[in-house]
Amino acid sequence: MTARPIAVVGASAAGLAAAEALRRFGWTGPLSLIGDEQHLPYDRPPLSKQLLHGTWEPGKLLLRTEEQLAPLDLDLRLGTRATGLDVAGRTLTLDGGAGGPALGQRGERERLDCTGVIIATGVAARTLPGTDAIAGIHTLRTLDDALALRGRLTGTGRRLVIVGNGVLGCEAAAVATELGHHTTLVGLDEVPMAAAVGPAVGALLAEEHRAHGVTLHTGAVDGFETAAGTVTAVRLAKGGPPGNGGVAAGGGTVLPADTVLLAVGATPAVGWLTDPALDTADGLRCDAYCAAAPGIYAAGDVARWDHPVYGRPLRFEHRMNATEQGMAAARNLLAEVAADGPGAQERRPFAPVPYFWSDQYDLKLQAYGPTAGADRIETPVLDRAGRRILAVYGRAGRCVAVLVCGLPPRQIRALRAVVADPLDWEEARERIDAATATG
Repeated sequence: MTARPIAVVGASAAGLAAAEALRRFGWTGPLSLIGDEQHLPYDRPPLSKQLLHGTWEPGKLLLRTEEQLAPLDLDLRLGTRATGLDVAGRTLTLDGGAGGPALGQRGERERLDCTGVIIATGVAARTLPGTDAIAGIHTLRTLDDALALRGRLTGTGRRLVIVGNGVLGCEAAAVATELGHHTTLVGLDEVPMAAAVGPAVGALLAEEHRAHGVTLHTGAVDGFETAAGTVTAVRLAKGGPPGNGGVAAGGGTVLPADTVLLAVGATPAVGWLTDPALDTADGLRCDAYCAAAPGIYAAGDVARWDHPVYGRPLRFEHRMNATEQGMAAARNLLAEVAADGPGAQERRPFAPVPYFWSDQYDLKLQAYGPTAGADRIETPVLDRAGRRILAVYGRAGRCVAVLVCGLPPRQIRALRAVVADPLDWEEARERIDAATATG
């Protein structure tokens, strides 16, 4: 009888980390890595930076080459989509793809009975109604998305409107401006990245973008104007601030555009998970061990897990978390599978200090802890001329996160330590002041 595999669904950074960790922690049985893209696992953060800029080519994004993957002895299923999961039976339903030899002709359906499953399907880019059939409107989530947008931005002088002033929109605006395009950044929030960094840091980012020539607008998109099926303008709803593009018949601003990037967020890729045993509201809900059900674990952008330190469920769409959670899910799944065997290990709660970074122009923002949802924000360091930033974020009386830019590494390490185990606000602020008093 053939041993049942462990299947990792999602050939992403989280999925690859999980597959490698399964082998490293002792799984010698069959191991399937299933991805709906045709590409080998690649790194996503450079899509909106180095790849879009043209300083990197796709090969540099690969997390592992075919030769580096070979020792894992993977059943690698690229171009294959998981379409269902029976939780009780730990059985996946897959569509036909070009990956594993067992799939046969493209388009076949296969049922894969598993010892365990790790779900690392990530998120999908949101779009706006009516945009699918309009040429020149792009999203930026996959390698193919990034290459299509880069091709559109070949040369200079494009009129690019970016809808969404979060992290992705801001990074793309910085790159497009450096490439010589007329860039407009539109968002619902008054300042860029407001939900992630707060109003004061967001205002500094707004100044930085304007200094580099980006036009900023606040407002909701009301629709798009086209000619011969190609976008020619973005219409904002009535009520936004006056802009440079004129006023539409309905009272809103019109922004001329020959290229549009929709950076309006992402949706967890859980639509295929219809088993009622799973909670798929805002990602796949997991316990502190990254388990969604017995033998079913999740990692990366798709996972919403109970963080044991912050005492609430978190879903964190950032690169370092994907790798760390992939390893944690693999370790805990193996601990569950081998619970009654010799040398069994205990499962461990996954309790990282969340980290994200964003590169825009000469700024490198780094944040430790969950900055979103803070009910108190202070900025003890906000040096616009020196490009130095320290912002402190609190929630329910505790200091939970810090954001830094331009500070010495020694200070950054000390600040991270303060939020690793959230302290009462006043005690944390004393430690933060001491850490930044010199240097």
